[in-house]
Amino acid sequence: MYQGSFLTLLPTNAKSWSRRGWFSLCALCVLLLSSCGFHLRGDFQLPEHVEEIAVSAPERSEVGEILIQALSQRGVEVTQPQDGIPSIIIEQDTLDRRILSLLPSGQVAEYELIYTLPVTFVTASGKEAKQTIQLTRDYQDNPNFALAKMRELELVVEEMRQESVSRALILLNQYVRQD
Repeated sequence: MYQGSFLTLLPTNAKSWSRRGWFSLCALCVLLLSSCGFHLRGDFQLPEHVEEIAVSAPERSEVGEILIQALSQRGVEVTQPQDGIPSIIIEQDTLDRRILSLLPSGQVAEYELIYTLPVTFVTASGKEAKQTIQLTRDYQDNPNFALAKMRELELVVEEMRQESVSRALILLNQYVRQD
């Protein structure tokens, strides 16, 4: 039975590979990944015929700001609502929480956060589609570390807003392709 390293099967030892060899191997991997249609998660483009979109959101809406920034990054101009261009209407988002568990002292140990974002999509032809994006997360509370837990809650809510915008863009992509 043969008891050797797989490196002995290679024509040269892996330690003696030049930079050109490693670069070629990395380039080959990137080429294979790009040719199979691999894309980073959340990285997608809207159809090319969508050059401008109208966004309506409540005043000082963080979700509206995130949505406008995401559209701008994809090369879409954000305008005021008018006929002939698709639009997204963001309504007031809500954050509810439900108690999941209690400490022996009766204090809340764990919540379930429920984030809801109602969105209406209006295509260029005037068709409306209402959707409600709902996300849930578990959040463990600890009254001994109130300040740190408050910051953690803010980060979780911000993450939920980012995720809801990503889902809204996926739905928008679906509706403008159907139009």
